[in-house]
Amino acid sequence: MADKKDSLSYAEAGVDIAAGNALVDRIGPAAAATKRPGVVSGLGGFGALFDLKAAGYEDPILVAATDGVGTKLRIAIDTGRVDTIGQDLVAMCVNDLICQGAEPLFFLDYFATGKLDPEIAASVVEGIARACAAAGCALIGGETAEMPGMYGAGDFDLAGFAVGAMERGRALPKGVAEGDVILGLASDGVHSNGYSLVRRIVERAGLSWDDPLPFDNSRSAGEVLLTPTRLYTGAAAALRGDPGLHALAHITGGGVTENLPRVFPGGLGAEIDAGAWPLLPVFEWLAAEGALEEAELLRTFNAGIGMAAVVAADRADAIEAELTAAGESVHRIGRVVAGEGIAYTGRRL
Repeated sequence: MADKKDSLSYAEAGVDIAAGNALVDRIGPAAAATKRPGVVSGLGGFGALFDLKAAGYEDPILVAATDGVGTKLRIAIDTGRVDTIGQDLVAMCVNDLICQGAEPLFFLDYFATGKLDPEIAASVVEGIARACAAAGCALIGGETAEMPGMYGAGDFDLAGFAVGAMERGRALPKGVAEGDVILGLASDGVHSNGYSLVRRIVERAGLSWDDPLPFDNSRSAGEVLLTPTRLYTGAAAALRGDPGLHALAHITGGGVTENLPRVFPGGLGAEIDAGAWPLLPVFEWLAAEGALEEAELLRTFNAGIGMAAVVAADRADAIEAELTAAGESVHRIGRVVAGEGIAYTGRRL
């Protein structure tokens, strides 16, 4: 007769259902604070409901985006500074939505880890909720996955999913033409792209995340490099419906070099004055320490421009003023020309 086996439980296998339930209770108020017109139901159900009519739309087109934060997450985990990484996640999604002409409506997150630490998870999700509130979209659902054996001790991964809407016929890009002015909206730092190279440069410099960088003795390298991705939803809202706005381009991986051409129709490109905006100190240091060529800097990083607006020349002054009033630092960085791709004038390095 076979020996009787000891009884096993899910908790003994490494999954703590009670901890997951405690997390849901903890983040409930943060998610509820993001409620906006259109939310019918949020956390707790098998799905979340959203009423487009209640949100004010008559003939809407939905727009969806999904993204992560790349290996910037490694710095957040290694330093224990996880309270702002949620803004990176939200910004990477909603900044894409607004480039299509959409208003962000709601957001869902995915948090996966080997062993759930409710305090860390709550800090991350509360950061997501703060960013959702700032972007005007509701955090209406998500998934927390505890997967022992899939992630190392203390590790976790994030993904975000955003849905927005616009009235039919208002999609961007629209009307981009030769002679249009290109306005660059300043970034707040590296944002969420190029961090595999950032981490390599920091390692080669012999620095830890607790060490200061040469250009800023008041903060650690970890603090500087975890500066969250800027939300450009307020800028987009200020321009929504302006016939002079022809396109928005989110400057992420690929930099200005690869992202700006995505909004041009065939036969059009851009001339960009690479010296038309200040290079942030963090990029000057990365370029010097990594011995980066100018083309590599402009193709890997945002280099100080986080969003580009393509606008009609006769509306450029007014739109620049509107963006400035909305809190953006704006630079005239170039113009649309006949041709293909980006031709740079001036120098960054």
